[in-house]
Order: sequence, then C-alpha cells, then structure tokens
Amino acid sequence: MLSRAATIRRGAAAAFSTVSEKTETGLYGFDVLRTAKGFRRFVDDAIERSDELVAHVAHVARLPSAPEIVRAMDEISNTVCSVIDSAELCRNTHPDRWVCDGCFLFNFGAGWQCVFREFVEEADKASMRIYEHLQYLNTNTTLYNAILKAEGESVLLTEEAKRAATTMRIDFEKGGIHLPEDKLERVNQLNLEIAQLGRKFSENVMNKPGFVDVYPASRVPRNLRHHFKSVYRFNCGSFEKQGNQMSTAKQKGLRIVTDSENLSSALRWISDEEVRKQVYIVGNSKPRENIGVLNELIDARDELAKIMGCKSYADFAIRPNMAASADVVMSFLGDLSNIVRHKADEEFKAIQDFKRRICNEKSADLEPWDEDYFIGMMKSSLNNLDASIIAKYFPLSQCLKGLNVLVESLFGATFHQIPMRDGESWHPDVIKLSLHHPDEIIALVCNFSNSSGITARLNHGDVETLFHEFGHALHSLLSRTEYQHFSGTRVALDVAETPSNLFECYAWDYRVLKTFALDESTGEAIPEKLVKALNASRNMFPATELQRQIFYSIMDLTLFGEQASKPMDTISTVADLRRKHTSWKCAEGTHWHTRFTHLINYGAGYARCFAATIWQEVCQEEPLSRNAGSAIRDKILQYGGLKEPSSLLKDFAGDAITRNPDNGIIRPDIYYIIK
Repeated sequence: MLSRAATIRRGAAAAFSTVSEKTETGLYGFDVLRTAKGFRRFVDDAIERSDELVAHVAHVARLPSAPEIVRAMDEISNTVCSVIDSAELCRNTHPDRWVCDGCFLFNFGAGWQCVFREFVEEADKASMRIYEHLQYLNTNTTLYNAILKAEGESVLLTEEAKRAATTMRIDFEKGGIHLPEDKLERVNQLNLEIAQLGRKFSENVMNKPGFVDVYPASRVPRNLRHHFKSVYRFNCGSFEKQGNQMSTAKQKGLRIVTDSENLSSALRWISDEEVRKQVYIVGNSKPRENIGVLNELIDARDELAKIMGCKSYADFAIRPNMAASADVVMSFLGDLSNIVRHKADEEFKAIQDFKRRICNEKSADLEPWDEDYFIGMMKSSLNNLDASIIAKYFPLSQCLKGLNVLVESLFGATFHQIPMRDGESWHPDVIKLSLHHPDEIIALVCNFSNSSGITARLNHGDVETLFHEFGHALHSLLSRTEYQHFSGTRVALDVAETPSNLFECYAWDYRVLKTFALDESTGEAIPEKLVKALNASRNMFPATELQRQIFYSIMDLTLFGEQASKPMDTISTVADLRRKHTSWKCAEGTHWHTRFTHLINYGAGYARCFAATIWQEVCQEEPLSRNAGSAIRDKILQYGGLKEPSSLLKDFAGDAITRNPDNGIIRPDIYYIIK
C-alpha cells in the first residue's frame, strides 16, 4: 500500500493532470463526481473495467503476447488507483482536516472549506470498497500466472517492460499469492484488518483530541485568542448581607482543543508555563483508545510478517527499499544517535541556561513543554527575527512566481494560471497552474487561504513546505515512463522523498530567494542579512532536531520490530527509547505516540542524507543553472521508479552519495547531514 501522503499527492496529480475544453465537470475533473454519490458509480465503473481487463489477460495469457499482458496489468493498476487516489484526496481535504505535508494542498491563514461532508462520507465508503476489490485482484491467480509467463518470456524487449513485469510479480508475492490457500486467506484477512485499524487510529486522533479550559483568557497571548473558543465560568464572591445573596462574577476563558495545530501554537507562543504544561499533558495523553488500537495493529502486522517469512513487520516493510533490512536501518540510526548525542546534550544545556536566565531561577529544570517555547524564543532573539517582517517578503503571489523562476531557470518551462471548470474545484480559492514546456503541457493544483480578501502571506516555514511539495509535484509531472506503474513517486520511499528534500534547499538559498522574495510595498528584494539570519536560526539546534528524527525512526522500528512479548507495553517502551535517544525528559503518564499518525518511514531519514549530498555535489555551486536542472530532470525525475534506486542516485551524484554497500545493502553517507 502507498503511504497516505503519497496517495494524496498522486490523487492531486492524477485528478488535475489534463486540461479539457469542457466548461462543466465533476470534482477533480471527473464527470462522474458531479455529486457525492458519484463515488459509488466511480467504484462500480472501476470494478467493471478491471474485471474486463482480467478477462483480457486470461485470454492473452494463452498466447505469446507478453507485452500485452504487462500493458493490461498496468491499466488495471491505473484504473483502481484512480479511484483510490481521488477518494483519499477527498477524505483528507475536508474543512476540518488540514493537509500540510501530503500533497499540493496547503492551508495558510484563517482556514478554508472544500467539500461538503457528504462527499467525504461517500469517499470514505468508496475507499474501503475499492481496497477490498484491490485485495481480490492482488490474490487473483490468473493475473499472477500471466505475469509469471510475461516475466519469463524474451518477447519483453525493453528494459522498462522487463522491470515492470518483475515489479508486478513482486507486488503479487508481497500479498502472499504464492502461499498455500489457507495462509493466503489469512493474509487477506490481516491486510483488511490492518487497513481498518489504521483508519480507526487516524479517526480517533481526529475526533478525540482532548481540550484544556484556560482561565482567565488573558493567560493566552492576544494574537492567539481568535484560534480558540471562548468559555465562561461563574466565580462565587462575597456574601451580601442586605440582599441575603451570594454575588457571582462571570469570568471569560478559552478552550484550547489539543489537536496538532493548536498544540503546536500553544507550546510555541504561550509564556505561562502552567498553561503549557496542562496543554502538553492533555494533548499527549489522547486518544487513550489508541493504546489498544496500536496493540492490535502491532499484533496484526507481526502475524502478517511471520506468514510472509519475515522475522518482523519492520523487515517486511523495509525490504522493498534501498536498505533492505531493519538491522541495517537500526545500525544506521544507532550510528547517528551516538554521533549527535554529545552535541545534543550541549544544546540542551544551552536551552536550560537560557530558561534559567529568563525565569531568573538558577535551578529551574527544562521540561518537555518548554522545548518549543524556549527554542523559538532563542532563535528569534539571538538572530533578531520578526515573523511579521519576514512574511512581508513572501506574499503568495510572489511565492508562486518563485516556483516559476525555478522551473524556467532549471527546466526551460513556465507556469500559467488557468481557470477552473465549473464543478472541478472544492473551494473558490483553489488555483490551477499549467506548466508549459516545449514538449508537453501539464497541470498542478495548489490551494491557499486568501485571508478574507487580504493578500495571503506565507511565513518562511510555509515557503519551505511549498518547495518541498513542489519537489513531489515535479517528480510526478516530469517523469517520463511508458508504464504508470513507474510514474513519478511510484518508487522506493528513500528515493520518493529525495527530490522534495532537495527542493527544500532552494528555499534557504539567498541566490534563489532574491529572485522572488520582494517587499510587497517597496519591491525591494529580501536582504541577504535577513536570509543569513534565517539560516543561522535554522542551524542553531541541528543535533536536537536530528536527534528527534532518529528517535521517531527508532521508535517505529522498535514498535514494529521483533516482538518479545505480547501485548507490548508501548507506553514504557517509547518512554525508555526517548530517555535513551534524546536529551529530554518524558512526561509521566503521557503517550504521545498514540496520536502519531505520521509514523516516520525509514526512507525519509535516508532521503534527507541523499538530498544533502546532491545539493552539495550537484546544485550548490549554481543552483539555478540549466546544467543543474538538466541533471535533476534527466538523471532522476524523468525515471520515476523505472531505474534501480542505488544506481539512479549514483548516476546522479556519484559514489559519494552512499557508503558501506553491505552485500548490496545501501547506507547513505551521513557526512553531509551532520557536518
């Protein structure tokens, strides 16, 4: 299964991948989605078409037509994925659901609404129906035998067709089709159970976030109060003798719902330590129901992995990626953890000393709810950074011009905004961009809040996110493969995240920023001094940030690694890992991992190392040169998942990008990420 983020990204790309002359259409450009119930027809049509293709494959499998088998199988995949991608895109862009790292959709500012709840509910049902059909296809012996025949025939003349056949065969076997019938049936049950548990976990996070009522409202900074709901209580006062009554006073407070967005804002900006503590503890103790859900998920994944011949689910999940082994990944992470520990401890002490000076308490301890607040304060004060001053250089219109600068400088292409057709969009603020190149036309969709008529401004973190997702977009838009099975981000996770991490680097380079980051009132380019200050702020606590990512990854590997006992006490396990691999305390009674829907995938950690190496070796000297663009497009983006990942990266940046090829198992060179 694709990750949620990858699925949403592909949904956005697929839904808006063509430009039509029709003036009316349905959601995402699909005529069938003119109404919410259109998702039912969408699934019916996909099942009908895939069944026709299955029958076609059964026919051609009796004939020497291996290329036709591969093409038909590729179309089956595309037919089913079109529904999955669109349903997931709809499910995850409901007005109550924020998308910040999953696709080309962003919410900056006051928020936005996209589709009616009915669309989301129908998309949810469609997603489960098509997933059940996908399980049927993945265990169809007719298809499996056909692809075995195709893979073994020399008629497959192109390297891409051979790799497609092999990849499809491996995908079938990941679903257990080669197993005895009883084991295959159990694998099907487990896959459905795992999908349902994953969905339940996410829904619990979304629907049961917890809250803290803060009295009086003045304990929350004025500029944050509009994010929170007002609540009231009555305080009993003194006894009035004449009226023989107790006087009361109505006191206003604020209810902080501890979803991820509010939790982040509160911990970053609220100076009242007691409020931060309450918000942190409540926010990281919900939803309690997910303790049981996670235990069930661990057991189901472990059983699946054992049936599939792996010692753990971690090994089963990593096997398709460049690392190929959970032991190799754990070794890599262990090396990083040891290397950064001393530096991270020094950074921790610096933050603690800063808190003691600010609070005028020589023995004050640094608590988990202090991290975001005091790190943010240190970065702003030591580098003289003012968020409002920074934002004036990044109005949305200029940031979109920045994307145009990149594509024109690197690839000789240009962006143009084109009108949305009636019914195509889920919100009037969505814009559609057409990427014009001498050889093609493509479309990319982005959404930003218009801040109630005021020019939308992005903070620099938003700009970095935009450039990150732009990297994913370009990977999809500029890949040139015969089979959709290899298109864009359909690639090992380590490689899928590499272009997006690479384009983040462009958001920090002054030579790039000065081309579009202009003061909206004077037109002057962002000062180099300010960009240097931003970079200095970014680089202030590198060991602390890296240590956090290492901890997330080791936690993931441990929870889904070899199971010594059942059920695992995940609360104590995660607390022990935090103490071992970070410099920070663990707040007693909290279990933040039960709301951690973005379990760090193993490829992402590798991708940051790969991207840092590529930036240094290929792009840093002349980041906007056509030579750099040609290298990015011709050596990585155009191939999608076609080429073997390690050879793809080595062809791009040379042997320096990897080290320790233990029996073909690749580990990235960690030099560039820690230097």
